[in-house]
Amino acid sequence: MTGAASGIGQALSFALARQGARLALADVDADGLTETAEQARLLGAGRVYADVVDVAQRAAVQDWADATAERFDAVNLVINNAGVALTASVDEMEWADFEWIMGVNFWGVVHGTKAFLPYLRRADRDAGAHLVNISSSFGLFGMPLRSAYSATKYAVRGFTESLRNELRREGSEIGVTTAFPGGIRTAIVRNSRTPEGADRDDVVAVHESLSKTSAEHAARVILTSVRKGRTRVCIGADAKMMDLGTRFLGSAFEPVVHASIERARAKVARQAAKSPAEVSP
Repeated sequence: MTGAASGIGQALSFALARQGARLALADVDADGLTETAEQARLLGAGRVYADVVDVAQRAAVQDWADATAERFDAVNLVINNAGVALTASVDEMEWADFEWIMGVNFWGVVHGTKAFLPYLRRADRDAGAHLVNISSSFGLFGMPLRSAYSATKYAVRGFTESLRNELRREGSEIGVTTAFPGGIRTAIVRNSRTPEGADRDDVVAVHESLSKTSAEHAARVILTSVRKGRTRVCIGADAKMMDLGTRFLGSAFEPVVHASIERARAKVARQAAKSPAEVSP
């Protein structure tokens, strides 16, 4: 599990711990990772190893994969979940920020997949194996101010779909699922990068206004999809709407999304205009 220190990765770790799974957890947030590992042990995980790993670093991910396989003898489920966010227009975006988000969101998934695939092949012969790569509803629809983020999530989608068809063509039984979460109530946007001078509080407020799905619900949906062998899963009503809207309406769906964003902005503005006494806790 990558990105295990918070959000969906943490919720998945806890859900698997309750089932008695043995966990190999990774994140760059050492403190959050330690908290996740300690709680997972209390929830009943078989064994838990927590390693600080930057998924953008290929050698680091390979070392972690090799160590995980040695510790557990078998790797049956790999979830490439680690992700970061960047809110900026194409004009505003710095090259360094684009490279940073691509390194984590896309290359991190590729590194995790390539490093663990030989071990998944080995496990598949014995007890079955499954790979989950986390894309996003922004891998279904290109949102304004999210060009870099959407690019990484579309790339994850294409990479994972191609891998699944390669495995199917060769007759492999390894399951492959692409997950498309919609707005999930996590800290990803609060921790995102924004251009200098941008109103981060406004960006966060709009995101939270649009995010209706909990990380715990997302985790349940993902694990259910693994058990049922689903190849793709949209999480949350917004992700399902993105999927259906882009399929059936094409570019005509864009005004619908823009209107939804503007309604959220207007709602945030109204709340900000209220005095503290008027705002509900």
